Amino acid sequence: MNQNLMSLLVFLGVCLGVEAASGLVTRQSVSTWYVALNKPPWTPPGWIFAPVWTLLYVLMAVAAWLVWQRRASHPVTWAQGLFALQLLLNACWSFIFFGQRNLGLALLDIVLLLLALVVTVVCFWSIRPLAGALLAPYLVWVSFASALNYAIWRLNV
Repeated sequence: MNQNLMSLLVFLGVCLGVEAASGLVTRQSVSTWYVALNKPPWTPPGWIFAPVWTLLYVLMAVAAWLVWQRRASHPVTWAQGLFALQLLLNACWSFIFFGQRNLGLALLDIVLLLLALVVTVVCFWSIRPLAGALLAPYLVWVSFASALNYAIWRLNV
């Protein structure tokens, strides 16, 4: 297997690993605690989250891989560091929201995630526009998730 394909598999493994870890925490609360929360009428049905997140994690991995491929001609350390930061904040959100069941702290985390993601998109775009574009659906989803987290927090405090 060539190094290029192997590096893509590593990025996919990391991103999908974060999804799997988040899913373990989410599954413990989604059918009990989460269903009992007051939610706005525009809350998506529960079945939509897993396929959307899987697609977004794959897009994230490909975007990060595309930036990593430019390492010989561009300084990518900052961009990859931002990517790692937003991925960490993404993982933390599930543990805070579903694991700790702390809506307020989860809201703070997702706002920080959104800010880190905006900077990551800009940075990725400057290195490889396709990589920035691949993060656009994720940015839209996290923006929506931030509004949803806020609404749920307001309805349950």
